[in-house]
Amino acid sequence: MIKAKKFLIVLVLVSLLSSSFGFIAGTLSGAIYYKKVENLLSSQFSDDSIGDIVTQEEAVVSAVEKASPAVVSIIISKDVPILEKYYYDPFGGFFEDDFLIPQYRQKGTEKQEVGGGTGFIISKDGMLLTNKHVVLDDEAEYTVFLNDGRKFPAKVLAKDPIEGQDIALIEIESEKESFPFLELGESSDLKTGQTVIAIGNSLGKFQNTVSVGVISGLERTVTAEGQGIAEVIRNVIQTDAAINKGNSGGPLLNIRGEVIGINTAIVQGAQNIGFAIPINRAKRDIDQFNRIGEIVYPFLGIYYTTITPELKEEHDLPVDYGAWIGRNDYGEETEVAIFPDSAAEKAGLKKDDIILEFDGIKIDSDNPLAETIWEYSPGDNVKIKILREGEEIILEATLDRFE
Repeated sequence: MIKAKKFLIVLVLVSLLSSSFGFIAGTLSGAIYYKKVENLLSSQFSDDSIGDIVTQEEAVVSAVEKASPAVVSIIISKDVPILEKYYYDPFGGFFEDDFLIPQYRQKGTEKQEVGGGTGFIISKDGMLLTNKHVVLDDEAEYTVFLNDGRKFPAKVLAKDPIEGQDIALIEIESEKESFPFLELGESSDLKTGQTVIAIGNSLGKFQNTVSVGVISGLERTVTAEGQGIAEVIRNVIQTDAAINKGNSGGPLLNIRGEVIGINTAIVQGAQNIGFAIPINRAKRDIDQFNRIGEIVYPFLGIYYTTITPELKEEHDLPVDYGAWIGRNDYGEETEVAIFPDSAAEKAGLKKDDIILEFDGIKIDSDNPLAETIWEYSPGDNVKIKILREGEEIILEATLDRFE
């Protein structure tokens, strides 16, 4: 295998060199020319490095073969009005010459395909992960097409209620089937340059299209727009693996075929800049739905900004970290600092308090308060360390439910 690959590379390089430096062919015999090219390749690539390339290629193929049966196309259908054109005479025939205005009226409805996306199965009983924006329409019907051609109706189980958490759970409606499913990987230890694989229903018609690339950035913040809405999505994975329209909700895989992200957005007009939600954020939703049958978030009830070294210097604050209550990103006062009758008010938090720790976790730019709170559930009791007028105080709060 390695020799075959090596010979192919030799032939390609020979062809390129011949076209660029045609005079060489007239002065060197084919055998001498081949030998020189072979020596050049040997100086640049060892058998081990060529073997590594072959091994990586085989790993990608294996990952795709493993994952493809569990990647599905989601087709969105809806009852669409059938419009009939007719003509209306606003003057009731008063004029001899017809004066007719075209009008339209509804003449029943018909089921039509209005969109599509991608999802992937995460349990043998047919639970799927996809993007929230794929199943946004509560009045639509959803059909799942498997890679082997089978199709099933599907119902939406839950949508993440938080803006920027573009995650939804749906379920294939079938009691007897046992489905192939993907293993969820770990997204907390990803590295820039790591090989990744995207699979999806590209353009809504090329089912299970595969693209390969690398992680080209981490912890990006982007504004995603579509279907009349715009959301800021934070801390997402950037990849150059091609993510096309219709790929939304599909898996981003590592080279072992484990899901590390959910493909969610692209940059229009750019060359292969796509974004995926880290899979660890979806694990919380899955676990919570399996436990209580819904996706909910806790609510503390404050307006705040995260203190940075720049904000500390500008406003002469005593610390360069923490959540400053009742202030915006510029350190200016907000109209409301504490929500009435909230967990924060009941705990005794006040405007201009600085939350230093939330249940023992230091609050800073790496651990923003909102994302720290998201790891808890409504009803959880937590301890909050605050700084108030130079004194550190410990308060206790029982988290509300975000509505």
